Amino acid sequence: KTGDMVRIRLGSIYHYGVFLSEDEVVQFGYPPIPEFSEQNAVVTVVAVDIDTFSCGHIVEVAVLDRKEKKKRLPPEKTAEIARARIGEGGYNIIHNNCEHLAYECVFGEKKSEQTDAIRAFWREKFNKEV
Repeated sequence: KTGDMVRIRLGSIYHYGVFLSEDEVVQFGYPPIPEFSEQNAVVTVVAVDIDTFSCGHIVEVAVLDRKEKKKRLPPEKTAEIARARIGEGGYNIIHNNCEHLAYECVFGEKKSEQTDAIRAFWREKFNKEV
C-alpha cells in the first residue's frame, strides 16, 4: 500500500525503498548490483517502478509491530516526504543509505538496523581483542 516500507534481499544485505504505487517506489540509489552500476555512478534518491526496484527479487513489505504502528507517519505524509527527497544526494553507506531514507519517510527519523548490526559486531570484536 502507499507509504509501505519495502525491501529486497541481495545476498547478505537488503535494499530498501518506499512503495507509493506500482509505478513509483522511492529509493536511495538503485540496488547495488552490476546491472545498475552506471545509474549508481552518482547515487541520488530516485523513483522507479516496482519491477525496476525488485530487479527480479522478491519484494518484502515491512510488518510493523504495535509500537511501530503507533509511531509511523500517515501514509500520505510518508508519500509527501518520499517524493520531496527525489533528486537528493549525500549517500553514505554508514550514515545515509537506502534504509535510513525508508525509515525517515515512514517514521520521521533516520535508522538503519543493518549498519547498527555492523557497528555492534565490530564493537564486540574490538572489545574482545583489547
